[in-house]
Amino acid sequence: MSNKEKGANAERELYAMFIDNSFRAVRVAGSGVMDNTSCDLIAGKIGKKYCVECKASKKRSKYITKKQIEEFMIFSEIFGLEPVIAVRFNREGWFFLSPSELINSGKNFLVSLELAKEKGKRFSQFFE
Repeated sequence: MSNKEKGANAERELYAMFIDNSFRAVRVAGSGVMDNTSCDLIAGKIGKKYCVECKASKKRSKYITKKQIEEFMIFSEIFGLEPVIAVRFNREGWFFLSPSELINSGKNFLVSLELAKEKGKRFSQFFE
């Protein structure tokens, strides 16, 4: 399975989580492939609107380019959405963080499993 397929599967899994928890959600077509598609999901319910960047990793850390986070933050601001970084580590599940909680590692931002466990929240904690 290619990285693109793994990412799309993770997005579909997260989309289903939102729907199962009474949110309305859409996957953004072309995310990660086309210019100006700077998030993976948009989800909301009355009074709550989120722009979600999804990442999945079989390793203990995931790097995200600064350019990707910058474009994601601009997109979130333009649409008035709360930005959320959603990371799924194999056999650990999903963690949700604010972009400000990412570790600056120089040219990239880093989400480690340790950071996710320390500062991240589970779905029901973050969105309820």
